[in-house]
Amino acid sequence: MIPLPRAWLLTSALLVGTAVGLILGIASTLLVDTPIRPDVVIALVVGVPAGLGMLTILLSGRRWVTTVGAFLLAVAPGWFGVLVAIQAVHGA
Repeated sequence: MIPLPRAWLLTSALLVGTAVGLILGIASTLLVDTPIRPDVVIALVVGVPAGLGMLTILLSGRRWVTTVGAFLLAVAPGWFGVLVAIQAVHGA
């Protein structure tokens, strides 16, 4: 059984994770200048945080570990959203 933290704590972790994903997305676009294939970027941006988050949630034995997993899982949509918004603005 996955130990669930309190609802407010889980919601806070998801909100902060999305905000961190937004910041990571902006920072990565400012720091990385080399062209990278889009499929590799999507795999890294969505796959790595989502995989780590799901693995952390599934293997958690304590409530705080589930919260960390939810945080990691929420980083992916924020990061991906920034990259999509940047591509939409640039018209690519």
